[in-house]
Amino acid sequence: MDAITAVQDEAGFQSAEQAASVRWALASLSLAVLLSSLGTSIANVALPNLAEAFNASFQEVQWIVLAYLLAITTMIVSVGRLGDITGRKRLLFAGIFLFTVASSLCGVAPTLGLLIAARALQGLGAAIMMALTMAFVGETVPKAKTGSAIGLLGTMSAIGTALGPSLGGMLIAGLGWRAIFLINLPLGILTLFLAYRYLPNDRKQLKAERPGFDHLGTLLLALTLAAYALAMTTGRGSFGPFNVALLLASVFTAGLFLLAEKRTASPLIHLAMFRNLALTSSLATSMLVSTVMMATLVVGPFYLSRTLGLDAAHVGLVLSVGPLVAALIAVPAGRMADRVGPPRMITMGLLGMTAGAFTLSMLPTILGIPGYVAPIVVLTASYALFQTANNTNVMTDVSPDQRGAISGMLNLSRNLGLITGASVMGAVFALASATTDLTTARPEAVASGMRMTFSVAAALLVVALAIAAGAYRRTLRDQKLVPEDVRRLGFTKRRPSSIAGNSATL
Repeated sequence: MDAITAVQDEAGFQSAEQAASVRWALASLSLAVLLSSLGTSIANVALPNLAEAFNASFQEVQWIVLAYLLAITTMIVSVGRLGDITGRKRLLFAGIFLFTVASSLCGVAPTLGLLIAARALQGLGAAIMMALTMAFVGETVPKAKTGSAIGLLGTMSAIGTALGPSLGGMLIAGLGWRAIFLINLPLGILTLFLAYRYLPNDRKQLKAERPGFDHLGTLLLALTLAAYALAMTTGRGSFGPFNVALLLASVFTAGLFLLAEKRTASPLIHLAMFRNLALTSSLATSMLVSTVMMATLVVGPFYLSRTLGLDAAHVGLVLSVGPLVAALIAVPAGRMADRVGPPRMITMGLLGMTAGAFTLSMLPTILGIPGYVAPIVVLTASYALFQTANNTNVMTDVSPDQRGAISGMLNLSRNLGLITGASVMGAVFALASATTDLTTARPEAVASGMRMTFSVAAALLVVALAIAAGAYRRTLRDQKLVPEDVRRLGFTKRRPSSIAGNSATL
C-alpha cells in the first residue's frame, strides 16, 4: 500500500475521505493486474506435474498455457471497447468474477480437456481486467498524475510475473498442482469487494445514446488474432505448412476485418485513429520492445543452464532478477514521466534497452553470472521506463469514450510482441546455435546463439528508437504551430499528434 499512498499523496486530494477512496480504488486495480499477470506466469512451472497427473504429453499440457494466452490475445480489444459502451465498472466486476470462478474450476478439473476449457475462461476474465484497469486510471486520479498510477500498475504486473514461478513451486511442493489455481479464490474475492465498494460508478447513459457493438468486427478480429497466435506458437519453434496456412488465414481474415470496419456505423476499431502518429508509433514500439523482452525468457534459461551450468533453482533465481528490477523502477518511472514528459522518458528507456541488448550481444562467457545479470538489469530497468512512459503518453489525453478500446490495443500490441518474440527470437536462437535440440546443445553453441539473438534484439530496438524519435520530432513541430500568447493563456490548438485532438473524430 506504500506505493498506492505515494501516488495518492502526490495527487493533492482535498479531503481525507476522498484520499482514502482513491487509495482503495487503486488497490482494487492493482490486485486485478496482479491476478492477471500471476495467472500467466504461475502455470508454466506446473507443466511437468500436470503432464504426469493427466498422463499427457508436453504438447498436450502446453495448451494449458496457450488457452489462457489465446483468450487474452483474441478478446482484449473487444472487451475494452465493450467497457466503453456498456460501462467499465460493471464489466470489470464481471471480469474479476469470471476469473475467480474459472480459477476454482481449474482447481477442481477432473480431466485435461476441462482444465484447458477453464483456463480459456480464466483468460477471458484476465483480458477484461487487463483492458479496463488502465482505462480506469483516467477516472481515478488527476491527469497530472496519470504516469504515477500507470507506473503502479506496471509494478504489480512485474510482481505477478516474478512471483508466479516461485509461488507456484512452493504451492505444488506443499499442496499439489491444484493449489496454484485455488490461491486465486481469496485474492479474487478481495478484489471483487474493493472494486464494488471503491471504483467510481458508471455514468448513466440512455440506450439511444449508446453506440452499437460491432459483433462482426469482433468475430473477424478474434479469428485473425487466433490464427496469428497459433501460427507463431504451434510446432514448438518449427514453421511448417500448417503454420504457413494459419498465417495466410490470419492475413485473409485481417482483410475482411478492415472491410467490415469501413462499412459499419459503429466500428470496433476506428481506422482513422491510425492516422494519429502518436498512437501508431506507441503501438509499433510497444510490439517491437515486447518482442525483444521475450528474448530474455527464450534465451536466458538455456544460457544459464547449458553455458553457465546452473541448476533449476538457481536459474529461476537469476531469471527473477529482471521482473523484480522492473517492479522497483515502475512507480519512480511514472513520477518521472509526469515531471519531464513521456516522450523524453520513452527515448531514455529505448536507449537504455539498446545498450543492454548490445552488451549481451558482446558478452564473454568468462564473466559468468554477474556478466549476464548486469546488462539484464539495465535492459529490464529501461523497459520499465519505456513501458510506463509509453502507456502514459497514450492514455493521458485519450477521450473517455475510447479509453477501454485504446487500453486494449496497447495490451494487444504487447501480447503480439511476446507471441512473435517467442517464435522469431526462438528461431534465431536455434539457428545461431546450429542445433535442433537446445537441451543437449554444447555450451559454446548456446553462448554463440545468445549473442546472435541479442544482436538481432539490438537492431529491433534501433528501429523502435527511430520510430519514437520521428514521432517526438513531429510532436515538437506541431507544438510550435501554437502561438506563444495562446500557450501563455493555457489554451492549445488541436495537434495531429495528440490523441485527444483526434478522439472527437474517431
